[in-house]
Amino acid sequence: MSGGVPSRSSRARRILRGPRPEAVPVLVGRAVALVGVLDIAAGVFPRFRHSRMHAIAEVLPGSFGPFAAALSLSAGVLLLLLAHGLKRRKRRAWRAAVALLPAGAAAQFAYRHSIVGVLIAVALLVPLLLHRDQFAALPDPRSRWRALTNFVLMSAGSLVLGLVIVSVHPHRTIGDPSLADRLTHVVYGLFGFEGPVDYQGNTSWTVAFSLGALGWITAVTTIYLAFRPEHPAARLTEEDESRLRALLEKHGGRDSLGHFALRRDKAVVFSPSGKAAVTYRVISGVMLASGDPIGDVEAWPGAIERFMDEAKAHSWTPAVVGCSETGGEVWTRETGLDALELGDEAVVDVADFSLAGRAMRNVRQMVKRIERAGYETRVRRIRDLGEAELERIRRAAEDWRGTDTERGFSMALGRVGDPADGDCLIATAHKQDDEPGEYGDLKAVLHFVPWGRDGVSLDLMRRDRSADPGMNELLIVAALQAAPKFGIARISLNFAMFRSALARGEKIGAGPVLRAWRGLLVFLSRWFQIESLYKFNAKFQPRWEPRFMVYRATTDLPRIGFATMQAEGFVDLALPLPRFLRRRRASVERPCAHSVAERDVRAA
Repeated sequence: MSGGVPSRSSRARRILRGPRPEAVPVLVGRAVALVGVLDIAAGVFPRFRHSRMHAIAEVLPGSFGPFAAALSLSAGVLLLLLAHGLKRRKRRAWRAAVALLPAGAAAQFAYRHSIVGVLIAVALLVPLLLHRDQFAALPDPRSRWRALTNFVLMSAGSLVLGLVIVSVHPHRTIGDPSLADRLTHVVYGLFGFEGPVDYQGNTSWTVAFSLGALGWITAVTTIYLAFRPEHPAARLTEEDESRLRALLEKHGGRDSLGHFALRRDKAVVFSPSGKAAVTYRVISGVMLASGDPIGDVEAWPGAIERFMDEAKAHSWTPAVVGCSETGGEVWTRETGLDALELGDEAVVDVADFSLAGRAMRNVRQMVKRIERAGYETRVRRIRDLGEAELERIRRAAEDWRGTDTERGFSMALGRVGDPADGDCLIATAHKQDDEPGEYGDLKAVLHFVPWGRDGVSLDLMRRDRSADPGMNELLIVAALQAAPKFGIARISLNFAMFRSALARGEKIGAGPVLRAWRGLLVFLSRWFQIESLYKFNAKFQPRWEPRFMVYRATTDLPRIGFATMQAEGFVDLALPLPRFLRRRRASVERPCAHSVAERDVRAA
């Protein structure tokens, strides 16, 4: 590693070890969830109400019981909602829990007449107050989509819990109401109206108040999420982008993924000296960086420290996806995190590439066949294309996308043809048809981003579905053959997940564990392009560069994996806009970047 990386001082070691979760917030969060379940059980199940305090409670007003049941149920549901925030040391969750626990204790005494229930709530309130300084995490980025998500989930949960409430009083139910009648009663009760099911005694009031409480909680939490101030995810400012471009100009040749740091849906933290930076997105509470830090390797520790400090301040889970071996070594040494090999990046050295030889026979035959079919290729810099042709390529790339969901994060730039990206390379395939389509003779597009001054990295691959198979092979070969004209010595192709396992598992002598692991990967390839990416990359006889994931604890891996799938576009929790509205909004908000890259065959 040129220049070397400075050793970590004892102070840096103490600072950069975090943010490991403190024991108190985690234990308190779990205890709050348990108290929430107890409160819900106390409000729902009549047999759960048992105590020697009945005689004392008889002095309370008779109508207080149904109200207390509703209060217990409300406090329990809200405490369950707050438990996750408490585990993540969120300040607002702490404030809400401190207010709700006394209410839950009062309901436990009034409805269940339980001294034990009161003591549990008080025992939990004490550590919350004593350790209030540990609950100081700042809010997450948020939008009003959460209001819709909350409404859907709370409504579904209220229907299920309401059906339980209606059904747990069989000896006091008048008649034998059907399931449809009970569901109708639940729906009416959530809105505060009387339903078709009737009960003896005060049970009707208890059920009515409990259902009304569920409806009230659903409405209040949804309204709160809809009207609270938004905290949108950070985006690159023009100044941030300018500083990153300056760093890439000097140090961009170190990492093939460096240019992807210029995605405008990422945020950035700079080292104190400004000579290095880490870009990231926050998804589902995971602070997800991609690739190596940008800039001078000597300044990487300072940028990593800022990244970890930001994660600790918000109680985000830190993670890095797709870093190189050098980057992984620096991350693990400076932070105490662990690393896991994800796969390999295929890199082709232009000087060594040739279509001759038996190993390249299939690619050579495919390219010759397509050329005989009348296709021609053009390889140019973005700055050399006219605006009309760029607009046609943008629209074609969007329409040829394989899914409605935009894909790509760690290895996708997210735009095509921006004036600031004039050094990007674009390869296009053309064929004259008797009846030209909407995009004329354009049949396929490959877009590459700069990798220092003598390399490019593949960004997106799109083709007309009616075009002949082999368009991607044709354009990659065209780009490799034209590379010397542009001073390009190396081209980074796709990233192949678990490449080494696939390669070793198919060899003679592979053990049963390795063969089983390869079999699982092949099975998963039905939904995710794992084996196909490996085989596609291997056609070009590349050298393989390992890529790693950096993570804090093994228990974080499922959460990090889910956040990565969200970032890459394989999981979309938001309701997508209709396609024509997305295009219209893109043309209004960013006329120079209509198309956001979706990685058809390049996925992390």
